[in-house]
Amino acid sequence: MPTSPNQRAKLLYLMKILLEDTDEQNPLTIKELITELATYNIQAERKSIYSDLEILRLFGLDIETQRDKTTKYYVAQRQFELPELKLLVDAVQSSRFITEKKSSELIDKLSTLTSKPQAQNLNRQIYVSGKTKSFNEMSYYSVDAIHAAIIEKKKVEFKYFDYDIQKNRVYRKNGEIYQVTPLTLCWDSDKYYLVAYNAEHSELRHYCVDRMSDVKVSDDVDDAFDTRETCVSDHIGRVFGMYGGEPICARLGFDNSLVNVVLDYFGKDITLIPKDNDWFDIVVDVSVSPVFLAWIFQFGNRAEIQSPDSLIDAMKKLLDENAQNYKSKSD
Repeated sequence: MPTSPNQRAKLLYLMKILLEDTDEQNPLTIKELITELATYNIQAERKSIYSDLEILRLFGLDIETQRDKTTKYYVAQRQFELPELKLLVDAVQSSRFITEKKSSELIDKLSTLTSKPQAQNLNRQIYVSGKTKSFNEMSYYSVDAIHAAIIEKKKVEFKYFDYDIQKNRVYRKNGEIYQVTPLTLCWDSDKYYLVAYNAEHSELRHYCVDRMSDVKVSDDVDDAFDTRETCVSDHIGRVFGMYGGEPICARLGFDNSLVNVVLDYFGKDITLIPKDNDWFDIVVDVSVSPVFLAWIFQFGNRAEIQSPDSLIDAMKKLLDENAQNYKSKSD
């Protein structure tokens, strides 16, 4: 009887079947394993399957048995447990940075890390309030290029653009290539930002990865930056919400109902100063920026800026300017 070309790979196909088709809820008998091998045009005897299963166990595959009327076999422990894969799938689906197309591709790949029956549980729909997916497909690869540049201690090159009212790209500097020394990637408000040293202006700057195109590792080595870690940390700390503004130490007051919101925003290390039964204060460094002021404003009379006067004046100015816009419309 002629031998199938796949016959020599019997052990590999057996491992493939076990990984793809079995789990604790879906074990297979020896007879069923032989039948599955036959679909790959591989012949097998019961005795050889026992031997192959033992070899796979010695190789490290966690093959367990279930005994009832017949003995069944399945892969138990895997590199990723099902709850871990569900968590990863949820993160991919809810990430604004990852496009719909790339999300689908990543989830398909994650599904191969468990059995086909369990993979059906990964078809999850996550609703993320107020968020839309990125439509810059190349951002995924831009991040990889930036990481490569950091590791190789090279500069990174890219074009930087804005969108016009028709959602068309309008490149800054007439499409001129930016060349900067990448220091780190920062994740803020569900977006990636490149924090880099811009030698042309001798300062740290940040760039939204969603609005970078043609990103590649430069042939030029990066600029020397001895105090890199400290400067990067200070820069990120100053740039509140990724919008510029002068850093300032502020005392803020909040209603007790906002404890969770404050801890989520500023971190659990911040000191809460009880003021009375209904109110608490914090002292924190913030940036004098519309982003911070808008964040405070959303809580109405449940939050207030207590000091310094310059920050209070900034809030008053912002409120007056916006009030004027609506006053002219109502008159």
